Order: sequence, then C-alpha cells, then structure tokens
Amino acid sequence: MNISDPTETFRQEARELLDQLEAGLLDLEQDPSNSDLINSTFRALHTIKGSGAMFGFTAVAEFVHDFETAFDRVRKGQSEANAALIGVALDAKDHITLLIENPDADIAGGAEILVALRAIVDGVGETGTAAPAVPSAAETAASSIAAPVGSAAVKNWRLTFYLPSDALIYGTNPLLLLEELKQIGPATVLALTDRIPDFDIFDPEVSYLGWQVDIEAEDPTAAIDDVFLFLRDNMELTLAPLPREPAAAAGLVIDLAADDAMPEAPFVPESAAPVEAPIVKVAPKRTKPAEKAEEKPAATSLRVPAERLDELMDRVGELVIAQARLSQIAASSSDIALKTIAEELERLSSGLRDTTMGIRMVPIGTIFSRFRRLVHDLSTELGKQIEFITTGEETELDKTVIERLADPLVHLIRNSVDHGLESAEKRLAAGKDAKGTVRLSAVYSGAEVAISVIDDGAGLNHERIRAKAEENGLILPDAKLTEQELNHLIFAPGFSTAKEVTALSGRGVGMDVVKRTIDGLRGTIDVTTTQGEGSTFTLRLPLTLAIIDGMLVRVGDGRYTIPLAAVEECVELPDGIEAHAKGRNFLDIRGSLVPYLRLRQVFGLKGEGEAHQKVVIVSSGEGRVGLVVDQIIGNNQTVIKQLSKLHSGIKSFSGATILGDGSVALILDTAHLVASGQSYVERNVGRAA
Repeated sequence: MNISDPTETFRQEARELLDQLEAGLLDLEQDPSNSDLINSTFRALHTIKGSGAMFGFTAVAEFVHDFETAFDRVRKGQSEANAALIGVALDAKDHITLLIENPDADIAGGAEILVALRAIVDGVGETGTAAPAVPSAAETAASSIAAPVGSAAVKNWRLTFYLPSDALIYGTNPLLLLEELKQIGPATVLALTDRIPDFDIFDPEVSYLGWQVDIEAEDPTAAIDDVFLFLRDNMELTLAPLPREPAAAAGLVIDLAADDAMPEAPFVPESAAPVEAPIVKVAPKRTKPAEKAEEKPAATSLRVPAERLDELMDRVGELVIAQARLSQIAASSSDIALKTIAEELERLSSGLRDTTMGIRMVPIGTIFSRFRRLVHDLSTELGKQIEFITTGEETELDKTVIERLADPLVHLIRNSVDHGLESAEKRLAAGKDAKGTVRLSAVYSGAEVAISVIDDGAGLNHERIRAKAEENGLILPDAKLTEQELNHLIFAPGFSTAKEVTALSGRGVGMDVVKRTIDGLRGTIDVTTTQGEGSTFTLRLPLTLAIIDGMLVRVGDGRYTIPLAAVEECVELPDGIEAHAKGRNFLDIRGSLVPYLRLRQVFGLKGEGEAHQKVVIVSSGEGRVGLVVDQIIGNNQTVIKQLSKLHSGIKSFSGATILGDGSVALILDTAHLVASGQSYVERNVGRAA
C-alpha cells in the first residue's frame, strides 16, 4: 500500500468513521433518546459526505447526503430512533462501505434503502429533502449561532466568516462550504481580502480570505450551524439581519443564485424597517497566523503500513540474536572493553525490543466492536432477545494475534447465540429472563491473555456429545473421559450436535476452525459448562508471537527454552523420589499438590538423570506443573521461530530459537505441558492423596 495515496488515506479514515457510525447506531438502539449519540452519528455521516466529495467519491457523497437528510429529522426530534430505523441505517452503512471499497462497481440497492429510510422517518418527501422545521428552544440555545431577538419575520441575512488559519492544511474546501450555503437559499457572496498579507510573508497553506454571504431565508441559523459543524469552535462567524444599505467591502462579488444574474444590491422588503443589526460572535478573534502556527501542537500519531512493522520486528529479532552471540563471546573473554560494549548493547537491544513490541500491541477492543453488529444481526435472524456485554477492551495483544483472532471469536459467538441461548419461551419456562446474555471479556493472565465467551444458555449436553462422538467413531462406547475431554470433542472436525443444517450451523466446521487457529497461535481453549446455566469458552493466548524472555535449561545433551513469564519458581527435586507413572508424580509446594513431569522421559531420552535435578514450576491459567530438568543455565532473550509443518504434530514445543553460539534450542509449550499435568491430576489426585 502506498501511504501517500490520498484515495487510500480517505478509505482508511472512512473505515474508522464507518466503525464509529456502526457503534453509534448500535448504542442508539439501546438508548434512543441520547442526544450525544445522535449528534456523534450525524457528525460521522457529515464527515463521510464531505470527505467523499473532496476525494471524488461522488456516489458516496450523494448517497450519504440523502442518508444524512433522513437522519437529520432524528437529530431535530422530528422522528424516533426506533429498531426499524436502526436496522435500515445499518444496511445503509453496509452500502456506503461497498461504495467506498468498490467505487467503479455497479452496486445496486441504494435506492431501496433510501426509500425505506424515508418511509420510516415519516415526513421525508420523494426527493429525499426533509420538510423544514423550526428548531426547538433547547436546540436554539445549544446552537453556537444564536438568532437575534425579533428576527422571526426577517428573510434576508448577512453571514460573515473567516475560516481557521489551518483549515486548508486539514482539507477544508471553502467552495464546498459556499455550495452548502447556497442550498439554504439564494445567496450572494463577497470574498473579503482585507486580511491578505504582503507577498513576502504570504503563506499559501494559510487561509486568509473571509467571506460575506447574503442569504434569503426564513431562519438559516440551524442550517448554517450544520454547514460549519466541525469548524465553528476555531473560526470567526457572525450572523445578523441584513441592513437596508450594506456597507461596501473590498473584494470579489460571486453570485450563487441558481440561474439569475447577480443583483445590483441585496433585496430588502419595503416593509422591513431599518434595524441596527446585532452581531453574534461564535468564537473570540483568532490570533495571527504566525502566532497560531507557534501554538499548534505536534502530531500525536502516525499511520505506518503493517508490513513495515513486521520488517522492523524481523530486524530487531536478528539484532537480538547477534547481541546474544556477542554476549557469549564477551563472557569467555577477559577484555573489559568488550564486556562493557556487550552489556551496553544488551541494554539497548532490550529497550529496542520492548519499544518495538509496544508499537505492535493493539487493544483487543478494535475487534470487540465488530461483534456487536454480529450479535444484532443474529438476534434479528433467530428471533432471540440478546444482551451483548463486553469488558476488557483495553487489554492489548500483538497485532498478528488480533488479526487471526477474529474468525475464532465469530464462530464462538455464533455457537453461543445459536446453540447456547434458548428461545424466549424456553427461557421463561426454565425460570430465566426472556433476554439471553452473551459476554465477551479479556483479561491479562500472566504471560497470556484470557479471552472468554460466556453465555447463560442451556449449557453443553454431555449425553448428546458422547452419543454423537460414538456415532462418528471418535471414541469407543466404553471409553472413560474426563469432563474437559468430553467438552473438547466439539472441536473435532465435522462434529456437530445440530439436528438439521441451517444457514448458521449444523455442518460441524466452525469449532474445528477455532481449534486449528488457536493451536496455530500457540494458545489453548478451556471449556466449562453447567447444564441449564450456560457455558464458558476461554481462549488463552500468548501476548506476542515474536520475541520473549526465556529461561534456558538443559535436559540431557539438549538445551530448551521455557518462556520466563510462565515461570513461577525453581526448586530442588527431593532425593529419594522414584520415577513412576510414566514420569509423572506430585510435589508438595507449601501445602499444595503440584504434578511434575520428568522431561527426560517426556522427550524419550535414555539414561538416568543427574544427581541434583531441578524442578521449574510453570503456570498456564489456573493450572501449575513442575518440569524436571538437569540444569538451569540462565535467562536469555528468545526470538521465536516457527517449526516446520513436518513438526506440527509435536505438541510439547511451540517453536525454536537460535542461541548465541548458532545452535538451536526448542521452546517448550508450557500451556500443553500444564494441561498434560492437570489431566493427570484429574485422573489420579484421589490415589495420590
């Protein structure tokens, strides 16, 4: 992507505005009388329309104009923001997205959407123009353009305005503003040139011109307020009844009347008595351009293509590997200068790594918001009342994880809504509220982020799951399974307990996608359910897929890396404990039984372990397990390299890293090892106790 392409820049900003528009519409459905939501939604439409016209997206500007006109009735209190209006408005938002992403395509359906909008707001004519309405007292008081007292009969007004000095830099087009003023009524425009400086100090990026606009209209205050919706806080603007003899001003007169020639003088009715025009100011007099430029704050954000971030992370990874090699050489050298340089480089590379990782971290709320629309549409399609609640939107994850997480969450939410939540009749019969609840939450859990999808539905039916698994040949009829193993059968390829195939489910594809994607992210899935009360699906994912701090250990002749954030403590393996039960056993850690795994036996290494073995206690979620190793070498920065497809079936390792001497160390998958240890607890804790 070429970041300097203005069309692509518009698309990026339009996507953000459309997300804001969708969020505002969904919030408005829950709180139809919230004026702040109505105004923010209207502003998003107004900005999309103006930007679309500026960048040549004519179809977008025309469609949004009619959309905006219909929604303006809601803003003025002339129509209610009911569920029907929100539904059609969301369809209109989808149509705008198609127009922006495919400007050259022949996209149909826009006319039908606008007709539906006009019908719902009740009062919009066939042309799509809302009937004029007198602003309420509250709206007039809130407006930054106050109408003078006794002006109800005045039909001719003089508007004088100077744009902010940086208006041109931020893309404001004065001609488009004047065109919008023309739509209020017949207008005559005079360009005010009194503030244009001498040529030697003239700045072509600064707006110096002012404009005097004489408008013929009943009461243009509300319409003018809409035209300058995003500029009025930083500009000079006055509005007053037109005097009988307007004062002359140096400048260029422009006639904006529809077809007539420019009148010699503004029209004033004979019955109108001369008035001393009161002047209403919106903002204090602006500072000089030079002073304004000095006070302007620096930009706080910068758009950078994702590919550049990926390339930067790759370079940082190579730097970390080179730094590790230098540190190893310095450790075996007696050169003090070399040791000093190695320590300094290690400090700098560590800081650069943390900074780069911070740049890649994205709030998970960026994908949470899109699921509100999903639940809204599913609620309408299935006829179920659903309350969707999100928490932990500020929790951050690596952007790569965020990008790959969207599809699994879509399938989990669809599963909860379709299979989990009962119909209103069944819920009432079971003593529940008719409205079901789906919660989406994210919290930090050590070196992981736990993302949960929780519903208060019927829960998983273990009998049906077991019967279906036996029917599909996934398990033997007499197989003994723990509750967790039974729950995880729903992730098997092609597995579905749905009695019939629908547009939403029944083919047994969705949950398989969830499992494969989460495994690819080195994450785990926990499933808990209570019959009749609901289910919880928890995804546990690493914070990053690129660089981590690791603990380097030795088992036999091999070296392995354990993610340091998963390490709780290290203890000595007590003497006299014999290996049995395939290398698994329990340790008493301050009164708590912790299973441990002998990595020698897990990896199939021959020979006995060394005399004084160490146990590294690691955790994942709520579970803990001890890993028995021969030696703890120390900590290191670990650049994660993915294993090849040939090794994808090896569950004990999540990747590999290159050490300072150029050798390879495998990275242990602590989540898998903890799950293995916890499975042993479920099977043997009674016997061990």
